Amino acid sequence: MAHDAKPQPATARRSPPLSGTARVPGDKSISHRSFMFGGLASGETRITGLLEGEDVMRTGQAMKAMGAHIEKHDDEWVIRGTGNGALLQPEAPLDFGNAGTGSRLTMGLVGTYDMETTFIGDASLSSRPMGRVLEPLRQMGVQVVQAAPGDRMPITLRGPKHAAPITYRVPMASAQVKSAVLLAGLNTPGITTVIEPVMTRDHTEKMLKGFGANLSVETDERGVRHIFIEGQGKLTGQVIAVPGDPSSAGFPLVAALIVPGSDITIENVLMNPTRTGLLLTLQEMGGRIDILNPRNAGGEDVADLRVRSSELKGVTVPAERAPSMIDEYPVLAVAAAFAEGETVMQGLEELRVKESDRLAAVANGLKLNGVDCSEGEASLTVRGMPGGKGLGGEAKGEAVKTHLDHRIAMSFLVLGLATEKPVTVDDRAMIATSFPEFMGLMTRLGAVID
Repeated sequence: MAHDAKPQPATARRSPPLSGTARVPGDKSISHRSFMFGGLASGETRITGLLEGEDVMRTGQAMKAMGAHIEKHDDEWVIRGTGNGALLQPEAPLDFGNAGTGSRLTMGLVGTYDMETTFIGDASLSSRPMGRVLEPLRQMGVQVVQAAPGDRMPITLRGPKHAAPITYRVPMASAQVKSAVLLAGLNTPGITTVIEPVMTRDHTEKMLKGFGANLSVETDERGVRHIFIEGQGKLTGQVIAVPGDPSSAGFPLVAALIVPGSDITIENVLMNPTRTGLLLTLQEMGGRIDILNPRNAGGEDVADLRVRSSELKGVTVPAERAPSMIDEYPVLAVAAAFAEGETVMQGLEELRVKESDRLAAVANGLKLNGVDCSEGEASLTVRGMPGGKGLGGEAKGEAVKTHLDHRIAMSFLVLGLATEKPVTVDDRAMIATSFPEFMGLMTRLGAVID
């Protein structure tokens, strides 16, 4: 999507029962890391099931710009990496578009190299603070040569001759910050340690070990994780089958729960325990979700999910669950709009620094469509209307403002599938960043979106 592309509105309407089988695209977190670690490792990495969304492709282009060879053969991506410590200085700025994960992890990866690298992005990414990643990098000796006010893009990093290993306690629950420090440690002599008081998604640790990094994790008696990585070791190319993204699965999953008479199966979904908060919450709300054929693929748990329409009840979602479902709160709020009673979501401060201020965007979109909700500093309370009676139709005649945020767009299109009146979003174009197949997949299941 060009940075100045013309908006493409979309409208979702009350739909007949959804049915059929769907397979969501590959997990976004694992796809980003597959390109990065494959591009860095010695030898050949082969990847199937990769998410070919715009965000992940930006990460692939960045790795190519630093010396990795990346090609697609049929359904498989083949990468010949540079070898750890052998990335090249890119000749032009690395343009990450809308990709927060790709940009923050790559800052960690390249920051400790003795070279200069510039990061740019679209309007949404350029408004997002990068200081949380730059702070530990500065401690390792990385210079931030240039940054827009508030440590925002465009950002130019200059790596030290010899980076210093650090022990860094992550001040917030953020897999991106943890991962950036671990990746910076790959090119740093000695042991870099990350202390993680609240566990977040652990794909970086699992995958780096799979590629041969000398990485270990110890959990103390208080449940605090200490992650140790030895720098300047050898990474070796791997074969990776990327499982389906649980965040993307959330959209057809919630749609099937709220559209009466629906019965669908979503195949090959990642079931890593650090990513299943939405599933657990929807089951607590009374969602009929059966976990079928659980299995292990490439070191990760995967399963198929059978989902049937359900009468949902409001619940209180504990703050400590937030790290395992931080990207899924917008679509959970949509499910809550149809639940009987009140759903209270807490510990949502991280939503304010996503592709948009997601908390405000969700609350405003719900109110616009007649949903009774209250937004707190780090919480959202939704009072549902079973059956969607009176909901939808943009009470003020406006479309939901997506703020260039793919998850806001998809969540509100799901809302419109079960409301009494249609729901319109102001732009669907950015959905391509994470889920290019969204429109086709939903309409094949029976959703009415135009």
